[in-house]
Amino acid sequence: MKKRLVTVFGGTGFLGRRVTRHLLAHGFDVRVASRHPARADTLFAPAEVEAVKADIHDEASVAAALEHAHGAVNAVSLYVERGGATFRSVHVEGAARVARNARKGGIERLIHVSGIGSDPASSSDYIRARGEGEIAVREEFADAIIVRPAVMIAPDDAFLTAISNLVRRLPVYPLFGRGKTRLQPVHVEDVAEGIGRLLQAAPIDAGRYEFSGPRTYTYRELVQSVATELGSTVRLVPVPFALWRVASIAGEWLPGTPLTRNQIALMQRDNVAAPDAPGLPELAVERTPVEDVVREMDGARGA
Repeated sequence: MKKRLVTVFGGTGFLGRRVTRHLLAHGFDVRVASRHPARADTLFAPAEVEAVKADIHDEASVAAALEHAHGAVNAVSLYVERGGATFRSVHVEGAARVARNARKGGIERLIHVSGIGSDPASSSDYIRARGEGEIAVREEFADAIIVRPAVMIAPDDAFLTAISNLVRRLPVYPLFGRGKTRLQPVHVEDVAEGIGRLLQAAPIDAGRYEFSGPRTYTYRELVQSVATELGSTVRLVPVPFALWRVASIAGEWLPGTPLTRNQIALMQRDNVAAPDAPGLPELAVERTPVEDVVREMDGARGA
């Protein structure tokens, strides 16, 4: 296949670096656009990608990163607001900036990564910004493909790793509420492969895709499944969401905090794909079970 250039914004991040690798495997040339392009040197082989400095807050750098590209992926995300980087500035204004410059630059295909549950009417700043961002992208680039992953997991993630560490160390595991929130975790590699296939072939639907894993769990079931895979015995104890919110307010002031108010808000909503939304099965991507990821994580820990 003739190589084509795709710009990946956030190409050194948790999802973005995987998207980059899968695009390379599909025969694309890749331009990694990041605020810290030097990180690409540690992630990819020499001359494997073109790394450029770009900030989605800056119009000129976004436009430059898109020059001569065939496609673009916006995989930039923000989970905790810091300084001038706000949910609105990244997920709404920045996303619109990428879409606007993609349209002006003649980009043939734009993929905007959002998330299942994004809602412009939400009371959560984070969830609302993700929903508003989808609207802003479509207003600037009508044919943009919106990809909404469920909670993404990998051996180096922040979600499954936290659960695994706690069930290993604690005899009692504090649940979010009564642990009834439904989740459909998806391997980040599967999400990256799905994005690669959307750029490689004509999409089934130029609208919205929801990428989810092969099984739906309640949060309680998920924690118990992880514990079983790790051979741990743990007692699951419900903790009211009101107490989690109090803890998260204090936790947000800590560097690298794993707990924020917006994460608590997300955990109060089911995170499963809509039954009528096309997803990974429609793209012929075989979905990885959570248990396989836990075993991989445990193997890497023991190596």
